[in-house]
Amino acid sequence: MSRLRDGQLGDERVRDIANYIKPGKLWDAFIADTAPVLLIDEIDKADIEFPNDLLLELDRMEFFVYELKQTIVAKQRPIVMITSNNEKELPDAFLRRCFFHYIRFPDRETMQRIIDVHFPGLKHDLVHEALTIFFDVRDVPGLKKKPSTSELLDWIKLLLVEDISPEVLRTRDPKKLIPPLHGALLKNEQDVQLFERLAFLHRRERG
Repeated sequence: MSRLRDGQLGDERVRDIANYIKPGKLWDAFIADTAPVLLIDEIDKADIEFPNDLLLELDRMEFFVYELKQTIVAKQRPIVMITSNNEKELPDAFLRRCFFHYIRFPDRETMQRIIDVHFPGLKHDLVHEALTIFFDVRDVPGLKKKPSTSELLDWIKLLLVEDISPEVLRTRDPKKLIPPLHGALLKNEQDVQLFERLAFLHRRERG
């Protein structure tokens, strides 16, 4: 589009298509003078053919730029880190070329340290009650989207803004099984309805 616009304006740059080719991160990694680390984040969210499109390039450490009729060859093999949330199955041919490392969801102690980094000096009682509710919510069977670390941090920030006390969080009122400010934790209408049904059933059992 830039070339078309420049052509309409009579810009001399249009005579050389190289003026309109912008190197991507893989290109930058291949031409780096020192061995780089290339991060391909959340590959499971890319187009379904994207992992297969990378097979040849990562195997041979080169790719061909058709517009320039030029092959870009890696000066040094980069370390390629690829992350996935497992929302979509990756091709077997792609996985065979990977060294797999599974990162478990943080346990309570690790999550405590994460909170301490983001909210230094936060009252212990508030953190304790917030973590208890957070992991209780995650353990509810049938949740479509379990709250993650980012949801927990956002929720704690809201608790502080609204000055919610540890005592309020500690209350286990059957009519209020859904946590205060639950919109920061539950990001799916189906999950909210699940908690409402659980609260209803709990009230029936106690009634």
